[in-house]
Amino acid sequence: MSLSHEDVQEILGLLDDLDATELHVRTRHFTLSLRRDGPTGEWVQATTTPGRTAAPPPASAPPSAAPPPAAPGLIDVRTPLMGTFYRAPTPGAEPFVGVGSPVDEDTVVGIIETMKLMTSVHAGARGRVAEICLDNDRFAEQGAVLMRIAPERAGAAP
Repeated sequence: MSLSHEDVQEILGLLDDLDATELHVRTRHFTLSLRRDGPTGEWVQATTTPGRTAAPPPASAPPSAAPPPAAPGLIDVRTPLMGTFYRAPTPGAEPFVGVGSPVDEDTVVGIIETMKLMTSVHAGARGRVAEICLDNDRFAEQGAVLMRIAPERAGAAP
């Protein structure tokens, strides 16, 4: 099963016209659950199961390879869902973070785009970015390691 870009756009347009706050789709190839985000009213992907995706990743973005093992003590920052990983808020803009950037739990370190829905990825830890594991504009499976954080030592500033 494959959906074109136009198919996905039409589905999203239909969703925007609904009063529903949740949508669950199950086919023989995938399961998708969406819910409306309260403050923004935008649709957010809640879950998806492995298998075929509704739209394949762009040809310019091969699937992510497993990064090398982390050095002891580093914290993996993983994608919450599958999609295209962007290191910057817009094309041509400076990345959210780079190696050596200080971060805290709420620092946005990237964006995952799934079916034209953008989801911020947060560092989830206080420290400094030690390693970037996935390049910009690359497809990432759910749970893929995007970067690694060297955690802050007690009493040290990030």
